[in-house]
Amino acid sequence: MTGNFRLAILSTHPIQYHAPWFRGLAAHPDLDVHVYFCHKATPQEQARAGFGVEFDWDVDLLAGYPHSFLKNIAKPAGHGRFGGFDTPEIGKIIREQKYDAVLVNGWNYKSAWQAIWAAWQSSVKVLVRGDSHLLTERTAAQRAVKWLVYRRFIPRFDACLAVGQWSREYFLHYGARPERIFSVPHVVDFEGTENDADALRRGFRRAAGLDADATTFMFCGKFVPKKRPMDFVTAVTKAAEGGAAIQGLMVGDGPLRGACEQVVAAKRGPIRFAGFLNRSKISEAYLACDALVLPSDGGETWGLVVNEAMSCGRACIVSDHVGSGPDMVRPWDTGVIYPLGEIEILAGVMKELASDAARLSDMGKMARLTAHYYTVSSAVDGVLQALGTAVSSREAVCMQ
Repeated sequence: MTGNFRLAILSTHPIQYHAPWFRGLAAHPDLDVHVYFCHKATPQEQARAGFGVEFDWDVDLLAGYPHSFLKNIAKPAGHGRFGGFDTPEIGKIIREQKYDAVLVNGWNYKSAWQAIWAAWQSSVKVLVRGDSHLLTERTAAQRAVKWLVYRRFIPRFDACLAVGQWSREYFLHYGARPERIFSVPHVVDFEGTENDADALRRGFRRAAGLDADATTFMFCGKFVPKKRPMDFVTAVTKAAEGGAAIQGLMVGDGPLRGACEQVVAAKRGPIRFAGFLNRSKISEAYLACDALVLPSDGGETWGLVVNEAMSCGRACIVSDHVGSGPDMVRPWDTGVIYPLGEIEILAGVMKELASDAARLSDMGKMARLTAHYYTVSSAVDGVLQALGTAVSSREAVCMQ
């Protein structure tokens, strides 16, 4: 590969997990990158999106790469519906700026299709990144419609950027050509603090009202149905029956938090609620726990909290519907995968891990090693490989 690629990137809004990847792309000498955002979420919109509290991120999500905010004419604007991001100007930008390719994050919003159609009309290559997988619950009718519709457009993409095993299988299922699927993993630029980890751990536990010595399992995320926070509450309470030195830490907020707190109070469960923690504080919570639990259903297309927890040297227990499971969680090596909704099994896993501190510690070390494979550089390399293939290809990929 020689020379520079001019790459336009379309994203719905600034996302904390995308910023390091965008910086990595912008820093590469073979890339001329510009990121176009459809919308800038307000603190109130963040709360409505499931976070449960109004906030702005306390780290800069826009530094280190060229970017612009498009005019979003949607009313109302924002997440929750296909038409919530409507930015007609992206079509003109793609047609006039002579980009080699446009990278679209997902396709379930109007702005994405405004960009894709403009690219197809202008001989600009289309790269689409997605993390959808086939375990997300759908009715038979929905699956039939998707089969008919998705197999009309997914094969037309010049490159499909898969975040992991299940997203690759998803693209294949809907007709993508294997040679046009490239690995662009979900990554975090996130490291646990090594030098003062013990002090941070003790300090956080003390401030949160956690026992200093009990094995601590952590839930981290929005308190929304797909995350199944009540599974965590029930499992921790059950695992701690009989006086086992087990406790839970729940980080986050959202519509189901009140119900979880009520159950904990009624059953006197050994669980503490830390509320929403911003980016500058979240690593302390990971250090304070011994393992992460992600009990989500198939709506959890990846679960980047797994990347974060493993970066801090914490094993992860995930349901068998969590997208990152097949890639990152090696059973009883970096974590445990259990059947979705099986509370008794989850509680049993917690008890077994709590009974063997040395094993849990070793699993955390292996988890940290695994996290090191999911780096910004690997995600940048995947985009470069996709561009090298798509832009240099003389074969038109289109459906007659």
